[in-house]
Amino acid sequence: MADANVTRMAQVLVDYSTAIQPGDTVLIEATTLAEELVREVYRRVLERGGHPHLLLSLPDQEEIFYTAASRDEQLDFIPALHHYAAENFDARIRIYSEGNTRGLNSVNPARQARRQKALSVVQRAVFRRAAEDQLRWVSTLFPTQAYAMEAGMGWHEYRNFVFSACAVDGSVPDPVAYWQEVGRQQQKFISAFQGHDRVTLRGTNVDLTLSIRERRFLNSCGIHNMPDGEIYTGPVEDSVEGWVRFTYPAIYGGRAVEGVELTFEKGQVVKASARTNTEFLEQTLNSDPGARYLGEFAIGTNFHINRFTGNILFDEKIGGTFHLALGNSYPETGGRNQSTIHWDMICDLRTDSEILVDGEVVYRNGTFLI
Repeated sequence: MADANVTRMAQVLVDYSTAIQPGDTVLIEATTLAEELVREVYRRVLERGGHPHLLLSLPDQEEIFYTAASRDEQLDFIPALHHYAAENFDARIRIYSEGNTRGLNSVNPARQARRQKALSVVQRAVFRRAAEDQLRWVSTLFPTQAYAMEAGMGWHEYRNFVFSACAVDGSVPDPVAYWQEVGRQQQKFISAFQGHDRVTLRGTNVDLTLSIRERRFLNSCGIHNMPDGEIYTGPVEDSVEGWVRFTYPAIYGGRAVEGVELTFEKGQVVKASARTNTEFLEQTLNSDPGARYLGEFAIGTNFHINRFTGNILFDEKIGGTFHLALGNSYPETGGRNQSTIHWDMICDLRTDSEILVDGEVVYRNGTFLI
């Protein structure tokens, strides 16, 4: 019999996040380590009248790929099944379930960047069709031993943490209703930004201004991510000025870069430094012209996520933080930046920090003042 938390998770993913209807074609992506959740999602999609398609991979599949792929054509190859589903299916449920979060640490960054360029074709198709309301998608995580170790927790402790962050641990009577209420509350926060122009962030680790003029804030409340809890937009590309020192490690492609500090002029990163992996930071910034511009500005609101875990799906939602993403924008926000990368970096705002919108303080020390 399935764990009740896993069953509730499947309910949220199928009934709420992707709202599966009879006749829907549904791609379910995961590694074999997530079999427990995949089984329940598969069952739930069938019960809702959908057509589930499983696309399972090995826990160490990416490590094998970079070790064994000997030709550039393999790095440049666009995964055919993933691409077909992104262009034609009605829904995609992606379940991250790695067996080794550091498996790519020794991979040449140039090879990773080249591979990422091919994979970005699939991701752009997902974003485009989602913006056109043709594809419903959600990304989530199944708690593996590897993620628990990365977060510095025992596996049972980490499972409890994950299910609590997703509100499927039995602490609320109706997880779907919970996430619907999160959406209503966050819409109030969005009202403090929408229709305005200048956003200023001040604090110990940030002195930054950017424009959100004619950009749309999106309400991230469990539709595309689970767990969730953030509001975000794509800033005007050439408007960003100032500097920020990110308080948590910036993780991308399995590599952690600590102490990242960026300086912006006319929207572009003109100076970058870090305590570790500086070469990887510079190489990623040089991936393409759009990699030095911002594709996202966001504020995390999930206070059930109260610690850094080394996984961006959780960490970008930490209540009392904001994050910036270098690279590709979400078209739904009005953002126009294009890049093969989308690298989220997180900064804490819970101490001696504030956010102003057109000169008015709307947020102080991790809390909205509305």
